[in-house]
Amino acid sequence: MCGMASPDLPLDPELARVLNYLRDGVPRTRAQLADLSGLARSTLSVRLDQLIAGGLVESAAGGVSSGGRPAGFLSFQPAAGILLAVDLGATHGIVALTDLAGTVLASEAAGLNIADGPKPNLDWALATAERLRLRVDRPVADIVGVGIGLPGPVEHSTGLPTNPPIMPGWDGFDVPAYIRTRYDLPVLVDNDVNLLALGEHATVWRAVDDLFFVKVATGIGAGIISGGQLQRGAQGAAGNLGHVRVPGSALSLARANADSDLEAIASGPGLARSLARPGRTPSSSRDVVDLARAGDVEAIESIRQAGRDIGAVLSTCVDLLNPSVIVIGGSLAQAGDVLLAGVREVVYRQSTPLATRHLTITESLAGETGGVIGAATMLIHHLLGPVTIP
Repeated sequence: MCGMASPDLPLDPELARVLNYLRDGVPRTRAQLADLSGLARSTLSVRLDQLIAGGLVESAAGGVSSGGRPAGFLSFQPAAGILLAVDLGATHGIVALTDLAGTVLASEAAGLNIADGPKPNLDWALATAERLRLRVDRPVADIVGVGIGLPGPVEHSTGLPTNPPIMPGWDGFDVPAYIRTRYDLPVLVDNDVNLLALGEHATVWRAVDDLFFVKVATGIGAGIISGGQLQRGAQGAAGNLGHVRVPGSALSLARANADSDLEAIASGPGLARSLARPGRTPSSSRDVVDLARAGDVEAIESIRQAGRDIGAVLSTCVDLLNPSVIVIGGSLAQAGDVLLAGVREVVYRQSTPLATRHLTITESLAGETGGVIGAATMLIHHLLGPVTIP
């Protein structure tokens, strides 16, 4: 494939508007596109010629002729370029190449330590991306954008991590500038939970306009989609559930009637600390999940109580923003229905009946590629313009 030399990305609004009517995968004629877009035929023709020259649109078979000469159909070509998507967690990373529809072409995951600092982690991501590019046999020129998720607060407008609590050495590090030493392309950076929300939405819940994605792992955070748009807040700090104070509860195994940060009592490390005993020293979400899967009653009840504590915070969010779907993901969610049951128990009991009447609380279904699909989705919105669903 040749690289996308024209039109330049991101698309200007009028080009994005025309392409938007083809990105659903349905071939359409120029006449149909003129009717949909409301553009003059001459203007539409110029715009379509630009999209065709850039490889984003091609002639395609499709539709049924109404008589006379067959109509010429046009379709979106997601293979015109590829996106580099990176999802870095506290203890893992995954890199993927996707097409311009967000379909994963190749991916690779590995264990890592985000506390090692930005350069070792980003160098791993860049080296992995090169291996994947060779695997899919595409030239470097075909990569048109880079999206990265990080497990901490990010100022999305600049791509700079901002006082990330579990990421020593990352505060203020210019991630986009570092990536551009290898790829002189648009580079977008966001909190990993925001990208998980985008990935889950694109993969499973495309028809839903109001969704919460809650990640429960080394930390606890939420990605908020409201009115069909990802909500980052004024400074990109929206969804920071981990620092919400939870009223003390005698039911909690981790505390006794003292208010605590949600992350301190319901995250993987928080539960691991509460479960530590002589001869039993869990230290991570994985260790806690393994104990529960092995039938450890205390670990099972700790995870259930963590779900209740998370539910206590989410019940307020449900009454405030009224989502249709809450998705629970992250490493601690791999304990199965135990965590989910605790969340449901409290949310359905404490939130108002109207807000919970049609509320679905479920586990993540996007899998380990949810974050990179979200990173690709973020790039697609930026480069091609958002798809408008009637």
